[in-house]
Amino acid sequence: MNIAVCLKPVPDPRHYGKLTINPETKLLERGVAPMVINPADRHAVETALRLKEQHGGKVVLVSMAPPEAGTTLKEGLAMGADEAYLLSDRAFAGSDTLATARVLTAGLKKIGSFDLILAGSASADSGTSHMPSQLGELLGLPHLNCLIDLSLESSILKMKAKTEYGYVEYEGCLPMVLGVAREINKPRYISLMGIVAAGNKPLITWSLHDLGLSPDDAGLAGSPTRPGELHRPEHRRKVQMLEGGAGDAAVEILAILRAAGVLS
Repeated sequence: MNIAVCLKPVPDPRHYGKLTINPETKLLERGVAPMVINPADRHAVETALRLKEQHGGKVVLVSMAPPEAGTTLKEGLAMGADEAYLLSDRAFAGSDTLATARVLTAGLKKIGSFDLILAGSASADSGTSHMPSQLGELLGLPHLNCLIDLSLESSILKMKAKTEYGYVEYEGCLPMVLGVAREINKPRYISLMGIVAAGNKPLITWSLHDLGLSPDDAGLAGSPTRPGELHRPEHRRKVQMLEGGAGDAAVEILAILRAAGVLS
């Protein structure tokens, strides 16, 4: 099987407190936090590697990200993926999910044909859950999201997709585009040998021109989604000084709480 995994570097959740949004561009300021593999995408890589171990083939990583995301892709290579493609160009900055899907679709088509395309069901930084469906539509392939179980039996995919109240079982034929939820598996640990091997695996970078795209296809120009105005809320507290002993202060506090409707 030839399997592609669309992998997104996201800011490390342990540093979310440092993240800010540029009030002019409305874009996330990503330089203040280190980038890691999107948690759900890590499960997609694990799913691909297990299918490869069972049925043979290769696993290819594809990511639209800034140049420094090469380090994140090498982590996926160290897990066991065979090669990686980084789609990186300043023209991609500000892409919404549709523009991102266009870029990823162009990259996937340029690489070649795939039996299966996997992605995480949602990204940790935006959480739209759009990507698997948008990729499927642009590629003209069947697609399904939020999978919690997946197996291949005699060229038939058997799948479980979680819903609000449980799950639904599906069967489908390859090729497909699938989004996997974090419940589907437990990603493997990266070994020292995996890290060493990753250094010798192909990591190819393609630009807008390499993909044959127009500047109007990506970035802010290719994104129909437009963020609104941003306002930083002010946090103010009213201070009232109480005088007298503890008993007098307690009586006054109760009176204040009853006046505010907190106590009856």
